[in-house]
Amino acid sequence: MDAQQELFTALLQALRNKGYNVYDGHLPFENTPYPFIYIADNSTNEIPTKPYVIGEITQSIHVYHDNVLKRGTFSAVLLDIKQTVRSISSTTNFGFNLVEVNQTILPDDTTDQPLLHGVIEARYKFS
Repeated sequence: MDAQQELFTALLQALRNKGYNVYDGHLPFENTPYPFIYIADNSTNEIPTKPYVIGEITQSIHVYHDNVLKRGTFSAVLLDIKQTVRSISSTTNFGFNLVEVNQTILPDDTTDQPLLHGVIEARYKFS
């Protein structure tokens, strides 16, 4: 398995183990209860060396909540996700060093009901 897949799987399992509704591959169906987490796109920059590959991975995690009046609850979920992101330092085949975490909260009007939409981008170096 390559580094981005191992990191993706580690994040998915860690967040599900915390009891969150976590989706990957596509956003969930319309009647999915909120809040939910969608582990979305990632990018990988690899630097091949003779014995192994090193590089960087940026992973995006989206969080959706359907009650704009529960901003505090939403922020607590984002904080918990960031703590989970910080806790991942290795997988079976790779070591990870978290370089930075960026968080954005924005309004989302893609449904009939206004949503809170948080985006966490975590950048890791791996070896």
